[in-house]
Amino acid sequence: MGLKARGAVAALALLLGAAASVASAAAEEAFVTDQPGNEVAVVDLRGTDGAPARLVARIPVPGQPAGVAVSQDGRRAFITSPEGKALSVIDTAARKVIARIPLTGGPLGVAVAPAGRPVYVADWYGARLLVVDPDKPEEIRTAPAGASPSGLAVTPDGAFVLSADRDDDTVSVIDAARLERVAVIHVGKRPFGITLSADGTRAYTANVGSDDVSVIDVAARAVVATVKVGSRPYAVALTGHLAFVTNQYAGTVSVFDVATLEPRGLVHVGEYPEGIAAGADGRQVYVANWFDNTLSTIDVQTLKVVATVEVGEGPRAFGAFIRRDAKP
Repeated sequence: MGLKARGAVAALALLLGAAASVASAAAEEAFVTDQPGNEVAVVDLRGTDGAPARLVARIPVPGQPAGVAVSQDGRRAFITSPEGKALSVIDTAARKVIARIPLTGGPLGVAVAPAGRPVYVADWYGARLLVVDPDKPEEIRTAPAGASPSGLAVTPDGAFVLSADRDDDTVSVIDAARLERVAVIHVGKRPFGITLSADGTRAYTANVGSDDVSVIDVAARAVVATVKVGSRPYAVALTGHLAFVTNQYAGTVSVFDVATLEPRGLVHVGEYPEGIAAGADGRQVYVANWFDNTLSTIDVQTLKVVATVEVGEGPRAFGAFIRRDAKP
């Protein structure tokens, strides 16, 4: 083989190697609601080009957006606007709002079924959930919940929706097929964020009034443990055997072991941390800092902040705000 041919083969091998690397590295983005900024900031968390986390887009969303839920296939993000009384649907690839669905009451928390629909919206003022099919926006149903429902979570099989009812100190379990409230679980004071384990067997509520996290056995529909954390916990993220809890008033994230419930550390982040979520590979946890206008990246192994990105005015990111590559 001549020098020119060998050079061409080498170049092709490099090209194929780069392509394989790109294919194997799953892209992840954060869709962060900037409430007073009236926008959603899109942050490339670990792009295929190897660059560090960086802001890549701003999507205008009126009505002071707060809640966010990215569909499991990564194709759409659903954004609640409490002041605008609407649910916005974002095409994540095009990075634009493709629909804006008017709602009544005070839409806040939001969660989407594993199949991509329906979308469940907590009506803060109405003690109910609004059930929206984004492809048939005129057909809005309702389901009962407790007073001031906030965070929502859907079980992996889509059969039940869990609602953190802040002003009742309870979690409602709602049958997704019948849209009936089938159980009420008493938790700590003022539950706000709620997160389910990947297998759906445990739920964790961040109780802003009692500075603790309630651990719920979902099948038994009962609290099985309570873990003290920092001042005014807002939401919980889970990765591996660890739980990460944002402490609004402390500017920290509490970390505890979900098996032993023992504390594992305290991470100092930005001012007034709120939304929190783990990356797909379990190596990073991302925190939206409302007063700092930033998104912090925590290294799970070292429990240290390794990156900070400016995202816009008043990031809340209340819900499942991480987008992974869409499934083929």
